[in-house]
Amino acid sequence: MPHYNAGNGRELSTPTLQVMPAPIENSIGDLLLAGDIGATNTRLALYDINGDLRTAKRAANFTGNEYTGLVEILHEFLTDVDGKVQAACFGAAGPIIEGRVRLTNLPWVVDSAELLSTFGWQGVWLLNDLQAIANSVPVLADPDLHTLKKGKPQAHGNVAVIAPGTGLGMGYLTWAAGRYQAHATEGGHADFAPANGLQDELLSYLRLTHPQVALEFVCSGLGMPNVYEFLKTTGRADEPLWLAEQLASVTDITPLIVDNALAAKPGSELCQLALEIFVDVLAAEAGSLALLYGATGGVYLGGGIPPRLLPAFARYNFMSTFLAKTGYEYYLERIPVHAILNSEAGLIGAVAYGMQQILSPEAVG
Repeated sequence: MPHYNAGNGRELSTPTLQVMPAPIENSIGDLLLAGDIGATNTRLALYDINGDLRTAKRAANFTGNEYTGLVEILHEFLTDVDGKVQAACFGAAGPIIEGRVRLTNLPWVVDSAELLSTFGWQGVWLLNDLQAIANSVPVLADPDLHTLKKGKPQAHGNVAVIAPGTGLGMGYLTWAAGRYQAHATEGGHADFAPANGLQDELLSYLRLTHPQVALEFVCSGLGMPNVYEFLKTTGRADEPLWLAEQLASVTDITPLIVDNALAAKPGSELCQLALEIFVDVLAAEAGSLALLYGATGGVYLGGGIPPRLLPAFARYNFMSTFLAKTGYEYYLERIPVHAILNSEAGLIGAVAYGMQQILSPEAVG
């Protein structure tokens, strides 16, 4: 198994993939199945266990709400596969409890025991989706990242990951026994903490309809419409007819809000204000995570939204807000901040974790 270069000025050592003490014995099958199960899309890919783990032999995306569950998708995906699947590893958007996960924003339950019984594999591992993304960080290469602040990373320092997509996920990595180990959290469902007067008003507005205002209700694809509606309802700007017609024509208005905000088209002031609040909240929370986890190894922005917002990070002073922790600016200034550009980070992390379980210590180079 090759080592991977952390690259991009990061001092994230080049650890080998983690290996558990009891790998699968007498393995049968030459394929590892990996999956990234999100609230909107499910990505699946097959990898040759003895081949290039960055190149899938077969891959496909599925729209989750068009299927009754993962088993139905797997039957479709695995039809006429050339080779035998030995084991599978899935990152899923929800907490993993006793080998099962009830997805947070999709009415599915994924059960590792059911998958073993149905498909006859030798092993199935379920990860929280943020644990999978975090697990990818040590093996990401330069082209997978955009550096917002190089900083001065501490070797083997803790790493924090915050990932706004359909929902909001958080995870972190710690160094132990010669390798980074990824951990999941449910931080996206912690309380939203406003950082200024406008955000105070937003919190009060959301409390009218939500008994608990989670951070995800503001800083995610699901949250952006809440911010937009607050700004519209409180008369921060007018909504022109052309914008109202656009928004009424789609089910998910978040991409339209972002696109119009980035274009700064006259009449899109509501969209621009909504995106500014989004960036402010994301930056403030990223700075809080850096303090909370002592993330001297870096903070990584994952999920589907950050790669689309690179111009907005500069326009709305993301780094200034990240650093704005009174008395701790000097500490945060040293912490690197990177946006993950590779949309397959969840798959990469799932593949890495799966191989960690399959390989014996002697097989790791």
